[in-house]
Amino acid sequence: MTESGSYKDTVNLPKTKFDMRANATKREPEIQQFWHDNQVYERLSQENPGELFILHDGPPYANGSLHIGHALNKILKDIINRYKILQGHKVSYVPGWDCHGLPTELKVLQNMKSAERQSLTPLQLRQKAKDFALEAVNEQRESFKRYGVWGDWEHPYLTSNPEYEAAQIAVFGDMFLKGYIYRGLKPVHWSPSSQTALAEAELEYPEGHTSPSIYAAFPMTNLADAAKDKLSEFLPDLGIAIWTTTPWTIPGNLAVAVNPELNYAVVEAENLTAVDFKYLIVAADLAERLSETFGTKLTVKATFKGKDLEHSTYRHPLFDRVSPVIIGGDYITTESGTGLVHTAPGHGQEDYIVGQRYHLPILVPVDGNGKFTEEAGKFAGLKVVSTNNEISEGNQAIIDALTEAKSLIKHEPYAHKYPYDWRTKKPTIFRATEQWFASVEKFRETALKEIKSVQWIPAQGQNRITPMVADRSDWCISRQRSWGVPIPVFYDEETNEVVLNEDIIKQVQAIIAEKGSDAWWELSVEDLMPERYRNDGRNYRKGTDTMDVWFDSGSSWASVVEQRPELRYPADMYLEGSDQHRGWFQSSLLTSVAVNGIAPYKIVLTHGYTLDEKGYKQSKSLGNVIDPRDVIEGGKNQKQEPAYGADVLRLWVSSVDYTNDVGIGKNTLKQIMDIRNKIRNTARFLLGNLHDFNPQTDAVAFEDLPQIDKYMLHRMTEVFTEITQAYETFQFSRFFQTVQNFCIVDLSNFYLDVGKDRLYISSENGSRRRSCQTVMQIALENLTKAIAPVLCHMAEDIWQFLPYETPEKSVFEAGWVQLEEKWKNPELVKFWEKIRQIRNDVNKVLEEARIDKMIGSSLEAKVLLYIKDEELRNSVKSLNDNSKNGVDELRYFFLTSQAEILDAPGIEECKHKLQTDNWEIGVTKADGEKCDRCWNYSTHVGESKEHPLLCERCVSALAGEF
Repeated sequence: MTESGSYKDTVNLPKTKFDMRANATKREPEIQQFWHDNQVYERLSQENPGELFILHDGPPYANGSLHIGHALNKILKDIINRYKILQGHKVSYVPGWDCHGLPTELKVLQNMKSAERQSLTPLQLRQKAKDFALEAVNEQRESFKRYGVWGDWEHPYLTSNPEYEAAQIAVFGDMFLKGYIYRGLKPVHWSPSSQTALAEAELEYPEGHTSPSIYAAFPMTNLADAAKDKLSEFLPDLGIAIWTTTPWTIPGNLAVAVNPELNYAVVEAENLTAVDFKYLIVAADLAERLSETFGTKLTVKATFKGKDLEHSTYRHPLFDRVSPVIIGGDYITTESGTGLVHTAPGHGQEDYIVGQRYHLPILVPVDGNGKFTEEAGKFAGLKVVSTNNEISEGNQAIIDALTEAKSLIKHEPYAHKYPYDWRTKKPTIFRATEQWFASVEKFRETALKEIKSVQWIPAQGQNRITPMVADRSDWCISRQRSWGVPIPVFYDEETNEVVLNEDIIKQVQAIIAEKGSDAWWELSVEDLMPERYRNDGRNYRKGTDTMDVWFDSGSSWASVVEQRPELRYPADMYLEGSDQHRGWFQSSLLTSVAVNGIAPYKIVLTHGYTLDEKGYKQSKSLGNVIDPRDVIEGGKNQKQEPAYGADVLRLWVSSVDYTNDVGIGKNTLKQIMDIRNKIRNTARFLLGNLHDFNPQTDAVAFEDLPQIDKYMLHRMTEVFTEITQAYETFQFSRFFQTVQNFCIVDLSNFYLDVGKDRLYISSENGSRRRSCQTVMQIALENLTKAIAPVLCHMAEDIWQFLPYETPEKSVFEAGWVQLEEKWKNPELVKFWEKIRQIRNDVNKVLEEARIDKMIGSSLEAKVLLYIKDEELRNSVKSLNDNSKNGVDELRYFFLTSQAEILDAPGIEECKHKLQTDNWEIGVTKADGEKCDRCWNYSTHVGESKEHPLLCERCVSALAGEF
C-alpha cells in the first residue's frame, strides 16, 4: 500500500452502540421496566447475603403534587438504599403516606360549595377525605417511581389502613395504661380558622406580623404585710403597670405576676393625664426606659423586692373583681414590658402553670371561633384576632374600654413572631380547652438519654432536638376534627367521667383492625364497648376527638417497622427535613420511648429546604418554582425547560451539601447535565475501546503492566476508596466531586488521552493495547458501580452495553467496587504527580506554538526537557530510555512525536519555551516525515519497501509485533 489514506481501516477505532446522548425520557423508563421485569430490587432486597438495612420512610402528606423538596428527600433515601444493596445488604424500603388530618380535610372542604359543607356528616367527610388521599397517593407514587426510587410500591403503608390504625390505638392504650395520657383543661394553641387545637409542629411564624401592644395600669386595693411599710403612703393613687401584645386577653386577667428576686420601684409620673394614678409600680431597672416610652418624667420614690408584693391585690379595670399579685417564674425579666406580667391562666402556658400554684380558676371568655363569649360581658361576639394583620375588633374594643376607664398608659404596634396555623395561614390564639395530653415530663429523662444514643447527621441535629424535648412538659394529642384516628374513649353521661381501660382498648383495637376507624362513627356505643357495659344501668357516650396527625405518623415504628416481618425495630435510619426535629423525629421518639423505653432509630439524617439559585424560597408568586416533573419530562416550553431525565435530578441531589438549605434553578440544572454528559462520554469511550476485549482471555497480568498502568490502578484505589468513604459517611457531595474529577482530570484529560495511541495504532492483540484495555475494563466496571447509587439509570445503561459476557444481568447484582491490595503503590504517586505537572506545562508551550502556527497538531512537535532536580531527572530518563514496552515514554505522555531529556540547560534556541523553578521546556518542529497511519513524525518513514508511507511502529503493528 503506497496511497495516502489507505491505512485507515487498519486502525482500531472505538465501536459501541451506547448512545452519546442520554435520551433520558425514552431510555430511563425502559431501564425501569427492565428492573421490574427482572425483579432486580425484589430479589436483591431479600436474597443479598449481608445484614438487613432498614431506612424507615417518613410519610409525606397525601394532598397534592410533589415539589422539589420531596425529590431531594426521596432521592437521598434511594441513594443510600442502592449503595447498601450494592454492598450486599438486604434492604427493605416501605414507602408511606400520612393520610389523615387537617391538610387533607381542608383540601376536601375547599373543593365543596358552602351548602354542601353544611350538610356533611362526619362519615361522608371521612369518605371524601379518604378518596382524596388515595388519589394523591397514586399520583405521588408514580412520580416517586419515575425518580428511580426503589421500594415496595405495591405494599406501601398508609396511616389510614386498618392495621396501621389498630397498632396506633395500641400505642395510645399502652401510654394511657402507664398513666402517660390524661384529659385536662389547659391552654393550647387553638386555630379559630381550623376549629381545632394544634401542636407546636403545626405552627409557623411568618415575617411581618404586628400586634397592638399596650401599657396599662390596674388600681392597687390592698398591700401585703411585707409591702405596707414602704408603699402605704402611695395608696390610693397607686397603679400596678403591665404590658401585653394581646389586649384581647385582658378580660381573662386573674393575677399580675412578679419575679421575686427583681428590684421594683414606685415611680411618680408627672403629667400622665391618660390614667388616674400619680404613682406606678414598675421594675426598677426599667424606670428610665419607660420614662422615654411614656413620654413623661418618672421619679423613683421607693424600691423593694418583688417577693414583698406577693398577696397584695388590685382591682380589674373593666370587670368587678379583685385579683392577687403572685410570684411568677424566670420568664419575668427586664428585657421588655414593665417587669410585671398580666396573667390569664386560660390564655397562656406560663400563666396556667403559675395559676395552678395559686389555685386560680381557668377563665376562658373566648370560644372556638375566636370570639368573646358572654363571660366577656359587653365584648361578647367580637373577634379577638384579625386575619389581615390589622387590629381586631376585640382588641380595639378592649383598648377603647381601657382608655375610657383611664387605665391605658400607651398603645403602639409591636412587630414580633406570632404563631399562625400552618395550613390556613391565619393567626392562632392560646385558649384553654378540654384536651387529651401526653405527659412528656413523665418519660422525658429517658427520651433525653436515648437522644444521646442516636447518631445525628449533621451533629447539630442533637442540639436542635434536645432542648425541644427538655422544654416540653405536655403534648396535646387531641384534635376536634373528623378525619383521623379516634381517641378511643367513652364518658359516663351522668358524671362526665372518662371510661377507659385495657378491655375497652383491646376491644376497640380489634374492631378497628377489622373494619377500620370508620367503625367508631358507624357503630353504636353498645357495639364498641365490651359486653359487660351493655346492661350495667349506666349510659355512655363516645368521644368525638381524633388524634394529632403527629401521633399517627409518630406511631409508624409500631404500625410498620415492628409489625412487618421483613422489617426490624428499631430502624437503622430516619431521614427527613430539618423541620422534623419538632415533628416526626420527636413524635416517633416520644411514643417509642413511652412504650418501649428506646429510640425508634439508630441514625437520624436531616436535610435543609430547597431554594432557588439566588437563595430565595421557591414560590409561585416569585415564579421561581422548579417542578421535578418538568425537570424530568421538560416543561411547556422545551427550549427553556428541556427534559433532563431523572438522573440529572439525582446527580443534583448528590452535588449539594444537603445539611444546609440547597439551591436549584435552570443554570444549576444545565451545569449538572453537562457533568452528567462528561461522565457518560467517559464511559462511552471506555465501552467503545473494549469492543474486542475479553477479560477472561485478553487481560494482562498486573506484573506485566507498564508503569503508567500501575500508577492508574493505584490512582483508582485512591479514588474508589474516597467514593466508598463518601457513601459510608453520607457525604454525597464528596462522591460528586471525586467522580467528576476522576472522569475529567484522571481519565479524559490524562490516561485516556495518552492511551489513544496505544488503543488505535497498536496491533489488535499487542500487549501495549491489551494492557491499556485491562486497566480500562477495571475502570469502567468500578466507575459504573460507583455511580450506580446516584446515576442509577446511566449505570444500568452502561452495564447493558458491556461488550463482553458478565454473570450479572444488572449492575446492582454485580456488587460494589472491587479493588486489589497489590494495586496500592503509594511510592509511584510522587513521581507520577511530577510527570503530570510537567505534562501540564508542556501543554502550555505546545498551545503557544499552535497559536503561533508553528505547529498544528501536537504530533508535529518535539519537546526538549531539562529537569533541574538530578534525582527526578535520572528517574524520568531511566523510565524513558529503558522502556521496552512502547508505553512508558515521555513522547506518549506529551502526545508529541519526540521528547528529549537534556542533561544540561539547552532550550535557548527554542522560539517557544517555558522556564520554571523546577524545569525548562522547549518546543521545536518534530524530526522526520509524517507517518500516514499514526500521524507521528519519524526519521524512519520510507525505510519499508512494502509500506513506504509508514513509520517503524506502524510497520511492526501491521505485522502484529507492536
